[in-house]
Amino acid sequence: MLTDAKVKNLKPKNKVYRLLDYQGLYIEVAVSGSKNWVHRYTLNKRSTMTTIGHYPIMSLVEARQARDKNKGLMKQGIDPQQYKKDQINADATFKKIFFEWHQFKKDDWSVDYADDVAQRAGKYLLPHIGNTPVSKLDPQTMLKLFKRIERKGVIDTLQKVRSIASRVFRYCVGLNIIKFDPTRDLSTDIFRRKKTTHYATITNPIEIGGLLRAIEDYKWSYAVGTALQLAPHVFLRPSELVGLTWDEVDFTNRLIRIDANRMKMKRAHLVPMSNQVLTILKDLYLIDVSSKYLFPSPQSASRHITPESVRAGLRRLGFTNDEITTHGFRHMASTQLNELGFNGDVIERQLAHCESNKVRAAYNHAELLQDRTVMMQRWSDQLDKLKNSEIAKK
Repeated sequence: MLTDAKVKNLKPKNKVYRLLDYQGLYIEVAVSGSKNWVHRYTLNKRSTMTTIGHYPIMSLVEARQARDKNKGLMKQGIDPQQYKKDQINADATFKKIFFEWHQFKKDDWSVDYADDVAQRAGKYLLPHIGNTPVSKLDPQTMLKLFKRIERKGVIDTLQKVRSIASRVFRYCVGLNIIKFDPTRDLSTDIFRRKKTTHYATITNPIEIGGLLRAIEDYKWSYAVGTALQLAPHVFLRPSELVGLTWDEVDFTNRLIRIDANRMKMKRAHLVPMSNQVLTILKDLYLIDVSSKYLFPSPQSASRHITPESVRAGLRRLGFTNDEITTHGFRHMASTQLNELGFNGDVIERQLAHCESNKVRAAYNHAELLQDRTVMMQRWSDQLDKLKNSEIAKK
């Protein structure tokens, strides 16, 4: 049997060695001099050795107690090594792993995207499976959760929540906490597909003029009013528009440069500034509200207004959801620019759609940008013409 003094005075050798205490408990001394308590046992005719602690953090008495606990488990037919793994996995709840994964990944994301992921998980995942060990989550459990979301009719949200869950599970697989992602085999065929949305828009030139005049007379929030003024000229997606920051605005080169992580297609995007856009942004820049955002929230300069606030602005002006949505400015521009005879490839690139095989190989980035710059100025001029057409008649 070992004693505290004997264990304390053990010296390293040129190879690892072990000394027996009794009933399978050993002290193992590494070449480096570190000492570990090891329990060797036989269960179901299979011999196993497992580390149960480190000396001197775990004393001789504590090591014997841990060995006795293992023996108690063995009497119940439980493998101590597997029991230890199960205990570790029991602490690995979905909520714990989600926040660990989120903290690990958030430096690769924009602040808005990190907040979006946390909010979706907080609403749709954590209340239902947050306290469940990830090792206990199976495909049927996840299917029931996803079907609950599907019944709410928020199919786009369902797709995003499924993606978040799957990425957390794959993170667990990489850490060897679980063997496979339980969402992996849930085919998309068992879920409803998102219906293609045709956003309401205005394409009649006379009605476009009326819309632009109404926007110019917007009397409520300055941030929302300016966002509405800019929207027809730049035809960005609503979230891309409201999230614009001043470091994305290059006055010298007359470009808005949006980073890939803020774009739907995850590809950096350039918006050439027409004379009209340049004027709007220079006037806006003179209003110092100490915010990095072009359109700060009235509640906090550290946040921007939401796409919903811009949509609500249109409703304040009397335009219904069936007449035009904030996304409708993109469709308005696309329709009118095609009718004005602009190259479809150039229009598609400016809309930040995915490149298709239709994009001519002869176009390089610089040539497209030059064509887009010309197009964006012509488009702003056309908008001014439509806005002023009714005034000219008076």
